[in-house]
Amino acid sequence: MPRGIEIRDAHFPGRAPIDAYGNGGFRFADMSHRGSLLCLPSGIHGWNYPEGGALTVEALSMVLDEADGIEVLLVGTGPEIRPLPQALKAALKARGISSDPMSTGAAVRTYNVMLSESRAVAAALIAV
Repeated sequence: MPRGIEIRDAHFPGRAPIDAYGNGGFRFADMSHRGSLLCLPSGIHGWNYPEGGALTVEALSMVLDEADGIEVLLVGTGPEIRPLPQALKAALKARGISSDPMSTGAAVRTYNVMLSESRAVAAALIAV
C-alpha cells in the first residue's frame, strides 16, 4: 500500500556555511530551506519559529540540549536587532553559552567566519 508523501523534520547532519539568505529562507550545502534555521553541532535544523514570535527558553530548547558543544550562540533576530529576554540569556549563561543578538544578515556573516575558524559556534537564524 503506498504511503504517500512523508514529511520529515528538515535536518542537514553536518556543519556548513550559509551561502545565501533572504526571500524567507537560506541556502547552504547545495540545498535551500524555506523558514528559520538552527545551526548546531549536530547539524542544521529547520526551526519552526513563528514570525514575530517570542524568543523564549522553549523556542531555543534544542540549543540548550546541545550546550556542551556551544560557546557562542548568534541570534539572527530578523531585519532588526531585538534584545534577548532576560530569562533566555540567563538559561544560556547557566549552560556556559554567551549569546549575541544581531540582525539575521550580520548573524549569518559572523557565523560563517566563526565556523571557518573552527569555533564552538551555533546560530538561531530567523528567516528574512
